Amino acid sequence: MPHAITTTELFLVAMAIIFAVPYLVWRLGRMDYVAPLVVVQIIAGILLGPGVLGKVYPDYYAFVFTPDVVQALNGIAWWAVMLFVMIAGVELDLRQAWKYRRESGITAGLALTLPLLCGAVVAVALLAWPGWLGSQGQPWQFVVGVGMACAVTALPILILLMEKLDMLRAPLGQRILRYASLDDIAIWGVLALVLMDWERIGRQAAFLVVFAIVCAGFRRLMPRLPGSDRWYVSLVWLAVCALGADWAGLHYMVGAFLAGVVMDAEWFDQESMDRLRHHVLLVIMPVFFLSTGLKTAWSVGGGAVFLAAGALLVAAVAGKLAGVHIAGRLLGWRPGEAAVIGWLLQTKALIMIIFANILLDRLIITNAMFTALLLMAVASTMLSVPMVAPKLRRLAGGEQPAAGPADAVEHAPTTAPPAR
Repeated sequence: MPHAITTTELFLVAMAIIFAVPYLVWRLGRMDYVAPLVVVQIIAGILLGPGVLGKVYPDYYAFVFTPDVVQALNGIAWWAVMLFVMIAGVELDLRQAWKYRRESGITAGLALTLPLLCGAVVAVALLAWPGWLGSQGQPWQFVVGVGMACAVTALPILILLMEKLDMLRAPLGQRILRYASLDDIAIWGVLALVLMDWERIGRQAAFLVVFAIVCAGFRRLMPRLPGSDRWYVSLVWLAVCALGADWAGLHYMVGAFLAGVVMDAEWFDQESMDRLRHHVLLVIMPVFFLSTGLKTAWSVGGGAVFLAAGALLVAAVAGKLAGVHIAGRLLGWRPGEAAVIGWLLQTKALIMIIFANILLDRLIITNAMFTALLLMAVASTMLSVPMVAPKLRRLAGGEQPAAGPADAVEHAPTTAPPAR
């Protein structure tokens, strides 16, 4: 008698598709220079979602991605993104940002504010048409949320791109990480404001008070533990913080970020942390990319979605470049630095997609708006390396300006990327 395919077998079919399709496209298409594998995985998630595969082959899509399979994939995706956001929080180095607080504050402030304002202008324009504002969203939440999505810098992807450009450990790379770290703090702060539920304000206040108290004990405990035990305790801490934040109405990803940001990177071996980030990206984050693709939709029309994505891309890139160039003028950077820094800081990818997922989960934006933001994030990230690589080579070949002792670290020579 014929074999009836089980949910487990369908799940494994879906997993094979998730890992095989983007890798083959990336490797056979020799796309390493244009985009890291994670960007191709995001694009594959869009193509495998209901907006593309579900339209072209609806029977096949419905056969593989059944509700039970999607539910199983979502569970893996939740844990993957919590781990990833926690790592992003751990990697924030606020002490270096404080050490160079004037320069970092001016640059991060301008790099965040201008694209936020430009994105907010686009959001206000989109409110004139139906299909973009979510059923539970207020106009101010939509405008601030979309504006902040245009201002986001994806710190983990930024690290991957700077590794690719051989500049991560160079002085310029460390400066860029400081700017991105400050922006990350602001991004999650604004998100918490947007998600503030005034009907549950008491519960949210209680969570923050309890978190602060428990955090003090947690920070005393961790340095006393053996290095291997810290990894296990950090995972328990992640689950508890995410649970508390979600219970309070702040979303589990806000809790995951809080769990990471209060941990010191010195508690963990840097090489092990780098491996963990790469392994999370390799082993489980592709499932999150597919679950993200399953949320894409073209309900207001494909043309309108692409127009919105294009407007958001212009707002995000132009705003980021303008803000960084103004900072460069104020701080006296050498010619070419602002362009390199601006193009790298406009990298979106994962963090913006996570940010947009939260807005979608809270029904502040619609699936169509989510799709437009997703397309914008992919395009901005794919622009980064091709735009930065030649500028970085020219910058490395230029002469170094005279610098006083206080500026020596800030203006040390930059490592040039190898020709590719």
